[in-house]
Amino acid sequence: MTALSALDPETTLILDGVAALELEGILPARAYQPVVPMQGCVAVAPVRERPEDDGRQRDQLIFGEIFDVLHEADGWCFGRGRRDGVVGWVEAPALSAPVLLATHRVSALRTYVYAEADPHSQPVMLLSLNALVTVRGETGDFLEVERAGFIARSHLADLHAFETDPAEVAERFVGAPWQAGGRESLGLDDAGLVQQALYACGLGCPRRADDQARSLGVAVSAAEARRGDLVFWNGRAGVLVDAGRVAHASLEALAVRIAPLVEVAAGAEPAFRRP
Repeated sequence: MTALSALDPETTLILDGVAALELEGILPARAYQPVVPMQGCVAVAPVRERPEDDGRQRDQLIFGEIFDVLHEADGWCFGRGRRDGVVGWVEAPALSAPVLLATHRVSALRTYVYAEADPHSQPVMLLSLNALVTVRGETGDFLEVERAGFIARSHLADLHAFETDPAEVAERFVGAPWQAGGRESLGLDDAGLVQQALYACGLGCPRRADDQARSLGVAVSAAEARRGDLVFWNGRAGVLVDAGRVAHASLEALAVRIAPLVEVAAGAEPAFRRP
C-alpha cells in the first residue's frame, strides 16, 4: 500500500495528486498549491463526496464558516472546512470572498435573518446554532449582519461568550430529524450533535464519532460519568443528560431523542469521556 492510497480522503486536502501547500514535505504529491480561503454565505451547504447534486453528503458548511478551496471547476469547489477539517465539494455559489472576521455566533437553536430590522419583513434565511456572523450595525433590537440581513439581538452572542453545559445544548435538539452528514438544527447525525453541543461551549470537536472517542477530553469510568460527559458505543456518540440517560441522534428513531443508555447501547460496553 502506498502512502497516497492509505490517506483518509475525508480529511486530506489532495485531489488528483495535487495537495495543499501546507502538506509539502509531509505528504508525497506531484504538485502543491496554496488554498484560497472562502466563506459560507448560505444558511447551510452540503459538503459532498463528489461534485454532483446527488453526491453523498460527508458534512455541512454552516453560514460564516471558512472553506479552504484547493480546486474549482464547473461550479463546484473542492476544499476543506477549516472548523472541523472535512474535505469535499461545495457548490461555488454557496461560498463568498473575502473572508470576514466573525464578531458573533448564533446562540439560538435557529433564527431567521430578515431583510429589514422588523420581524414582519421578509425572512432571508434560517440560521442554525453556531453559525458565525459579522455584525456591521444595529437598529433597535436587531443587529445587521454582513452578507445576510438583520437578526434579533437576543439570538446572537459575542463570539467569545459560550454555554457551560453541553447536555443542555444537546437537549435543545430533541426532535430534530436524523440526517446523514448533518450538523444543523434542521437535521444532524449523532457525531454532529456532539460537535454542535461542544462548539456552543467553546470547545473544538472533530466531525466523526471515532475521532471524538479517541481525542476529546479525558477518559472517565462508567462510575465517574456524569451529566455533560460524552459517551460512545458501536461507532455512535451522545451526551449524557444524567448518569443513566443519553441525548443522541438516533438512526433507529430518525430523530434526536433522550433515552436510557442501557437501551441504546444494549450489548455494548460504552466508553465515556469528559470534554
